[in-house]
Amino acid sequence: MLLTDLQNRDLPKLTVLNDGTVCIKQLWAKRRAELQEHIYGYTPAPPKSVTGEIIQKSSPRAFAGKAIHEIIKVTFDTPNGSFSFPLQLIIPVCVSKPAVFLHIAFRPDVPDMYTPAEEIIDNGFALAIFCYKDVVNDNLRGDYSDGLGKLYINSRQREKSEWGKIGMWAYAASRALDYLETRTDVDFKKVSVIGHSRLGKTALWCAAQDERFFAVISNDSGKGGASLLKHSTGETVMSFLKAGSWDWFCEKWKEYDGHENEIPYDQHFVLSCIAPRPLLVGSAEIDPGADPKSEFLSCVAASEAYRLLGGKGLITPDQYPTPGTALHGGDIAYHIRPGKHYLSRTDWLYYMEYLKKLI
Repeated sequence: MLLTDLQNRDLPKLTVLNDGTVCIKQLWAKRRAELQEHIYGYTPAPPKSVTGEIIQKSSPRAFAGKAIHEIIKVTFDTPNGSFSFPLQLIIPVCVSKPAVFLHIAFRPDVPDMYTPAEEIIDNGFALAIFCYKDVVNDNLRGDYSDGLGKLYINSRQREKSEWGKIGMWAYAASRALDYLETRTDVDFKKVSVIGHSRLGKTALWCAAQDERFFAVISNDSGKGGASLLKHSTGETVMSFLKAGSWDWFCEKWKEYDGHENEIPYDQHFVLSCIAPRPLLVGSAEIDPGADPKSEFLSCVAASEAYRLLGGKGLITPDQYPTPGTALHGGDIAYHIRPGKHYLSRTDWLYYMEYLKKLI
């Protein structure tokens, strides 16, 4: 059933190079570079250096003495001047060099409705978190008047393939990882980037580009995220045009309005760029805009890249999972839970359960 459904989606071939050569493991690096054709726009080169200054440290210890909570000012240069944003870091005191969740978050509050910080540290993980609006606003309709947007675009017209806000938020996540690599009290080789909704799209694009991330977690990321676009239901390019959120993507994204089924690539390309690293995708049952079936099928399609590299991809029966199902047997983990579009405690527990087996 699943293979037939994928064939009906008319997806572009994942393991065939642009010149028609069938991809083998030794050619994957070349194919991976070709798969960087995308809807997010091209990312500038990383800065030459990144610094971090601890501007606030909790005293006494946070969370009833269970953790150290710091606020760090992360700074780096751009071609148009220096830029800084705040990063919060919460490290459990009873774990030596813990693995880290890097959460691209909607709000700076810790804990938050989307971020059960105490439960995260109780499970032995450190938590690094920054608010996406501290990088560039989310005012929609091409407002690049602050943050990285002002430094790179401001009021001028973007080039067709120039990056959008998802690219900028992802760029900041990589700069946060640059800083975490300087720490001796966390395991910077076990950093998993996580985001929800538009920030789930961001987490995917971040880890697809930056192979230093140990794992990536996409929660309810939908169209422009984990979900396939071709022959799907839910949101369309017009949905983003009407909402003004087209500025999350590059200008070329607009050209696919009404032509989604003709797009020369799809989101399984982005997911495959994470191979062979762990990829965790979560869906919600009542999330028609995100189209959970298309999120799941994207994981099935991307599994071809994992198998090519000697991994397992998504291990699933030949059927769509029912709400409450967690498929954790492969290098791609997928779950669908009851309820609506939300990053819930249930989602976090699924992600921690899976990752604890790997760290």
